[in-house]
Amino acid sequence: MDSSLKKKDQQVDDSLFPTAVSEQDLEEARYKSVQLKQLFGPSKLTTPGHNYSDCRPDLQADFIIRNKAFEHYSKGEEAMRQFQFEKAVICYSKAMTLQPNQSQFYVRQAEAYLQLCDFQSAAAGYKHASVLEPGDFHIRMAFIYYLQGQCLFDRGLFLEALESFSKAAELKPHCRAYQMRRLACLTALGRYSDCLQLVTDWIESDSQTADLYTLRARLYLKLNQVTQCYHDAKSALALNPTCPETIALLSQLEESGEQVRQEAVSKALSGRLPEALSKINTALQHLPENERYYLFRGILYRRLKDFTASIEDLVLAIELSEQKVGHSLLQEEPRAVQEEARAQLVLTYNDFAVQCSSRGFHPEAILLLNKAIQEEKRERGLYMNRGDCFFKQEEWSFALADYQQAEEMSPNDPAIWARLAVLHNTMGSHSFQERRFQEAADRFSLAIKYNPCVCRYYENRAKAFHKVLNLQGTMKDTISTLILDPANDEALTLLMSLSPGCTVSDILSSETGQTVRRQLMEKIQPCHSPGFTTSGSDAGRLCSDLERMAVANEDTESVSLTANQKVI
Repeated sequence: MDSSLKKKDQQVDDSLFPTAVSEQDLEEARYKSVQLKQLFGPSKLTTPGHNYSDCRPDLQADFIIRNKAFEHYSKGEEAMRQFQFEKAVICYSKAMTLQPNQSQFYVRQAEAYLQLCDFQSAAAGYKHASVLEPGDFHIRMAFIYYLQGQCLFDRGLFLEALESFSKAAELKPHCRAYQMRRLACLTALGRYSDCLQLVTDWIESDSQTADLYTLRARLYLKLNQVTQCYHDAKSALALNPTCPETIALLSQLEESGEQVRQEAVSKALSGRLPEALSKINTALQHLPENERYYLFRGILYRRLKDFTASIEDLVLAIELSEQKVGHSLLQEEPRAVQEEARAQLVLTYNDFAVQCSSRGFHPEAILLLNKAIQEEKRERGLYMNRGDCFFKQEEWSFALADYQQAEEMSPNDPAIWARLAVLHNTMGSHSFQERRFQEAADRFSLAIKYNPCVCRYYENRAKAFHKVLNLQGTMKDTISTLILDPANDEALTLLMSLSPGCTVSDILSSETGQTVRRQLMEKIQPCHSPGFTTSGSDAGRLCSDLERMAVANEDTESVSLTANQKVI
């Protein structure tokens, strides 16, 4: 029973203290302790909890490490003074191994690497130092990257140099020297778009200077964006009017633009208008404020019947020349361009009106001719054309006013007389239809006055005279009609009703008939003389152009569709 109880107690102890030391192990431990006491005696060195360094402060661990690290650092400093930079690097490395949290060790080692031109290691040293002391070493790191980039640039490694200069610029963003080195790398790599963006950022963020605008102008020229180049060069010149680089750049643009303009003129003279237009567009890219180029392009657009574009260019040429007249001492050329542009603008308005009228857009044509007359009030052709448009809109009074205005400017112009004759005949026909016969007779008389060669006018007046019982007038006009048109059946019928029992030959051979014939020939004779077709004055180039472009043909019988209109 006792042995079984002991076993149970032992099992309980084992379950409660599973790591309990056996009696044999305890006995061995006591034996070793006795051996140690016999070896060292009653010394405090083996006493648990005793600090040996309390007896020797100079033997403390941190003191030893600190002193040794300082010793290595001092050796490194001595090596630096003796220009033994490799040795200095090793000394600083030993010091850092003992005390890795001292930023000064990294800084000094980085300086030693810098003297060895090991820029990568120098930058790494300053990075460690900046981790320990954030924000204190950015300027020095930027300088190291700058030196590294310069060495790479001198070796022709422009992409690697760009990376180094970019890092320097990031660490010191307001340093223009680092940015300029970036620009040099981008230029060497041919990345002009990136250069342009960089310089644009400078202009937008910093103060605008002539040098920056000139630099960007050159970049625009490299990218063949000559218009932007011109504007930047002008901006630079406004800030520094004596800048020789900017003046030379503008001279280069002027020479190129003038050369291309000469090519455009040559192609225009040979009739290749689309090619000439392409050339003058290129010239305008070089000099986008040259009024002569806009004048030339406006003329080309007019000849190509692109009237809207022509008007825009000619108006711009006038505005630019006006600005130069106000600011330039030599005003002869701008004034000449201004006058020519106004003359061409009048022609363009007229041509545009002709096109609109031919397509049935008479109100639009009238508005364009109004603008032309505002620019030039002395050209009869404009009034003639506007009168034609009013005529086609059956606005007789306005048409008459324009024709009469043209007649005042050129009293002996047969083209104007032909229009007035057609208009008075038309107005007389409407008066006849409204039973205002005397008024109709007066209108037909005016038509005969302006064009006595049209037999229909005599026939119409004869009918009007017959209605107002003017038998003598009816007889004369009927005879005139038969002289001009012997086969006119209506005139024959009317003549027989006026002289019953007489033959036509008897009436025509009578004294009255002979008198009427003689008077009619006197009226008609000037129409066939050379002097009748002269205008009576030298109309000049502009008037001649307007006449050739008139809405209605100047031929007497085709002035209007109603030229042969007859009364009912």
